[in-house]
Amino acid sequence: MSMPSQRVIIRHPRKREPVLWLVDSEQWPRACLRAELIERGYDCYGFITIADALNSLSRGKSPKPEAIILELRAQNVNHQLIESIWDLKTPTILLGGGPELNDDVIRSHTWSVVLKRPFSLGTIADLVQKLVPERTPLLS
Repeated sequence: MSMPSQRVIIRHPRKREPVLWLVDSEQWPRACLRAELIERGYDCYGFITIADALNSLSRGKSPKPEAIILELRAQNVNHQLIESIWDLKTPTILLGGGPELNDDVIRSHTWSVVLKRPFSLGTIADLVQKLVPERTPLLS
């Protein structure tokens, strides 16, 4: 007489991937940096504009990020958008050229990191690793 076998399920702790927002109006830089950050273990959401990112959060399509990478080129920043990003209380890496970085709305805040062009994708990814806390185990 054989006994039915019992299935044993073993669950290993999974690492939770930190959520990042990558905002860049240009597709290829956004796609390449997003791929690099995913390779480094992040859950990276790409957005064309700041407004897109904030709308995604308000509609529940994106979780609140643990860090934001914001390329200022073609963002049409205004006080309301910058205040909305600032109110998230999330480490933010600003990327831009002289004109964008010298905008009064941008200069009125203290940002985690400000990078002036030129910079490499690797430099940005390395900065993210320094800013974002260690991944924490989750049980699935």
